[in-house]
Amino acid sequence: MNATTDHLASAVDFRLTAVDRCDSCGAQAYIAAVVNDSELLFCAHHGRKYEEKLRSVATSWHDETARLIEA
Repeated sequence: MNATTDHLASAVDFRLTAVDRCDSCGAQAYIAAVVNDSELLFCAHHGRKYEEKLRSVATSWHDETARLIEA
């Protein structure tokens, strides 16, 4: 694969978009957690802030914060 193909392949793995907003502050969401059949969205800051408590009750944890450090 070349750099373009690698970039396209990794972009397909992401499901959160710029329209997905943090439930705490309204910033772009990079973390999605499912709790009691409801999806909660968080920016990287709030996702990390609440991660310990949420992971103990979440049935799903989807983290795309790696997108923030991509070249």
